[in-house]
Amino acid sequence: MSEIDPFDEIIAEETTRDPDLAAIEAGSRTLRTQGGPPQADVPARPEDPEVDKALREVEADLASRWGETKLEPSVSRIAALMDVLGEPQRSYPSIHITGTNGKTSTARMIEALLGAFELRTGRYTSPHVQSVTERISLDGAPISAERFVETYRDIKPYIEMVDGSQEYRLSFFEVLTGMAYAAFADAPVDVAVVEVGMGGSWDATNVIDGDVAVVTPIDLDHTDRLGSTPGEIAGEKSGIIKQGATVIMAQQPVDAAQVLLKKAVEADATVAREGLEFGVVSRQVAVGGQLLTLRGLGGEYTDVYLPLYGAHQAHNAAVALAAVEAFFGVGAQRAEPLDVDAVRKAFASVASPGRLEIVRRSPTVVLDAAHNPAGARVTAEAVQEAFDFSRLIGVVGASGDKNVRGLLEAFEPVFAEIVVTQNSSHRAMDADELAAIAVEVFGEERVQVEPRLPDALEAAITLAEEEGEFAGGGVLVTGSVITVGEARLLLGKG
Repeated sequence: MSEIDPFDEIIAEETTRDPDLAAIEAGSRTLRTQGGPPQADVPARPEDPEVDKALREVEADLASRWGETKLEPSVSRIAALMDVLGEPQRSYPSIHITGTNGKTSTARMIEALLGAFELRTGRYTSPHVQSVTERISLDGAPISAERFVETYRDIKPYIEMVDGSQEYRLSFFEVLTGMAYAAFADAPVDVAVVEVGMGGSWDATNVIDGDVAVVTPIDLDHTDRLGSTPGEIAGEKSGIIKQGATVIMAQQPVDAAQVLLKKAVEADATVAREGLEFGVVSRQVAVGGQLLTLRGLGGEYTDVYLPLYGAHQAHNAAVALAAVEAFFGVGAQRAEPLDVDAVRKAFASVASPGRLEIVRRSPTVVLDAAHNPAGARVTAEAVQEAFDFSRLIGVVGASGDKNVRGLLEAFEPVFAEIVVTQNSSHRAMDADELAAIAVEVFGEERVQVEPRLPDALEAAITLAEEEGEFAGGGVLVTGSVITVGEARLLLGKG
């Protein structure tokens, strides 16, 4: 009988995890205070009317360009912009993140870890929850509206120069990417943490040469643009793996893993795989999050408190830790692990707005930006693990270009009833169209239609309250980052 390669066993499991569900409370509050309370850094509108007016003008200019769903697979325009700006993205090292789900949370964790080691960070993530300024962060906080406007005005002449020389004008995402890279160079930052917008090879962010390439779990999303199998999608995402880089690879479907490893070999890149070189040793539910033991490239890190819910966030934490270790040369140039106290403090400070975020109590209202079946599955599992809801009501507003049926099927076992709605985006699926699919999945008696999001929230809260004040009803708002962002505003956050 031939010996089974342990890597084959790991990737055959894809992203199926069987975490320790033991609940503990002792010690978690103390661990949490070591890093201070997590800050959900979602900025509100500027209070100064002049600044608000200037920001709205920039937002209008950006909105006049191609949106993020209209793409022309090329980096020629962003490369031309970088050229006339003097290649700002070359002035600092970077960690580049791709994958299907978990990119933003992982980026926030990487940023917190780097900050704990006194490095000045720039973080670029997308999409935003409420304000476009969220996408560009310095030292762990979104840049101010004033700085956002100033950055845009500084590079606007160069944007117009490139617009005039290209077949198509720079897109919304390309301009924002240029702004981020310019802002990071101007700061200046010690390291940039950059999340791809979509894919990898031809994503606008891919004019950087990431010293570390991070690949979070790959699943089916944007199949019309990236491919119809995880392997095909991995082929596009592997484009961020640059010559001689270190690749930090989360658990992957077998065909995706094979594609990524092949690309790494071609690029002479070093690969660290979750489950072999690093991973989650143990996790326990704790008050407000979970307590982890992580195995990094340099050894074990015990008693790590993470104020985020769900097994998927524990695995994001393992990936983030390995990425930062790789950046510092742990496991390669140096054998000793990172300072465990700094690691603990960093993770205890992490927040990820719109990712199983509690925004109200009595009844509890939770927001989660899951927008595809894979994201919905891990969210459903995490809700069951972290919250003791006797009855959970779903509020779902989705985009028309997503696998809505798959998303609803993932939530069907955990939602007692569902209120379908739609957000203000032009991409939003019509509430009645969404309701027709929901009826097929949930049955007519479990579906309520409220086209206006404020009415949907009110209806869901009323349904959750029907069991009484102490009965444990809850509401989960999900289906789209835009739906979550609008609900967050309606519920008084930001």
